[in-house]
Amino acid sequence: MKFNKLHIALILTAGLSMSACKDSSFLDVPSQEIVEEGDKDQVYTPESYVNAVYGMFTDWNYSFSYVAITDMLSDNADKGSSPTDPGGDKQEIDNLMYTSSSGSFGALWSHWYKSIGRATQSIELTESTEIADAAYKNRLIGEAKFLRALNYFYLVRGWGDVPIQSQDLIIRAPKAEVYAYIIKDLKDAIEALPLKSAYASKDLGRATKGAAQALLSKVYLYNQNWNEAYTLAKEVINSGQYGLESKYEVLWRASSENGTESIFEFQARGEAIAHGVQQYSEVQGARGVTGWGWGFNTPSENLLKAFNDEKDDIRRDATIIFRGETLWDGRVVGTGVENPMYNEKAYSSANAGAADGDKNVRYLRLGEVYLILAEAANEMGNTGEATTALNTIRTRVKLPNTTATNQADLRKAIWKERRLELAFEHDRWFDLVRTKQAPEAMKADGKTFAEKHYLFPIPYEQLTQTPDMVKNPGY
Repeated sequence: MKFNKLHIALILTAGLSMSACKDSSFLDVPSQEIVEEGDKDQVYTPESYVNAVYGMFTDWNYSFSYVAITDMLSDNADKGSSPTDPGGDKQEIDNLMYTSSSGSFGALWSHWYKSIGRATQSIELTESTEIADAAYKNRLIGEAKFLRALNYFYLVRGWGDVPIQSQDLIIRAPKAEVYAYIIKDLKDAIEALPLKSAYASKDLGRATKGAAQALLSKVYLYNQNWNEAYTLAKEVINSGQYGLESKYEVLWRASSENGTESIFEFQARGEAIAHGVQQYSEVQGARGVTGWGWGFNTPSENLLKAFNDEKDDIRRDATIIFRGETLWDGRVVGTGVENPMYNEKAYSSANAGAADGDKNVRYLRLGEVYLILAEAANEMGNTGEATTALNTIRTRVKLPNTTATNQADLRKAIWKERRLELAFEHDRWFDLVRTKQAPEAMKADGKTFAEKHYLFPIPYEQLTQTPDMVKNPGY
């Protein structure tokens, strides 16, 4: 690896050199099967290095900074909490007044690069280790490549041109080059990874062939490679590995974690040493009397109106906790909570306000793949198949078939369906940006979207450390 000139700020580069493999700080966020607590004689294996990449999903950054730059930015969510609690930079993010000094962007920029560094080190270690079982060795490499691609996908969607860690110089690689890197990693992962059904129960939640196919389909969607997106989405749907849950509302309950619709989730256990996603449910839980959390990332009136206009009661009530309601598990959300609405998809029945929450964060599921198929098929001129895929999603929540009959109307119907189906699954902002709906959508939410908002600001800490790095326009 050539990291000598690539000084990504705040990456914690101890995790990027092979000499650090005995350093416990490199594995400071253990994942599912790694060390027993207090085992000082643990020998780190290629598998434990892969586990350390998965472990990055349990970090605090995925609880606060992540929800800020994926949900609070968008018309789906408001900052929430108390008016007197800005949550650091969360108020300025909600108001689209953020700058390069807004900490949430810096936290995730460094976090995702650290994850990439761990994945790359894992690949190199595994490749250089003699492992008799070739399929197992290839699987570990495939998992790490999938995870590396996922982290680069976050970066390129947010910042556009970004450095590729293996390069010599501090340069921002063109977006097309970053996407090509992601696509190669995912193609390699598809070849190496087993089907979901081939994993032993102890390995449930690891990256699979279907996860790599679904993510690559989504990557192609973002690049408007419609045929490729369609083909891969079709393969996932027809693989026999996945099926839609019959009831939408159960998708975010513990009983459905890693279930039939699940393609990839951030795994959480809710106990040491493999922590849950730190405070994910707590940060977004109801605040005040009878509450259990901080009350951030609350559904907007704009989102509520979108559900009500569509008469989409099932998804509305599965997405939004209302002040004064009794939840599905009997918990009463009293009238004394501070905000009128909260994010139900972040709710954990067993670990509601626990820091070590047990809530798996759903990242890819079959419902989204149907909508990827619908969008790609429509853009290819195949309105019949696009309509069928769209109506499959609507039928589950007892909505009538779409009335759209031409490509332009169907495109808008699919975009609307993505909003209602995937609300609070951390994609709305990126959907608004990629489809160029953002200016109009944010205006309807009472906010002003400027041209600079199509990209995130390069973090101040990075610019300080590498002053020659080109800023994104407007920041």
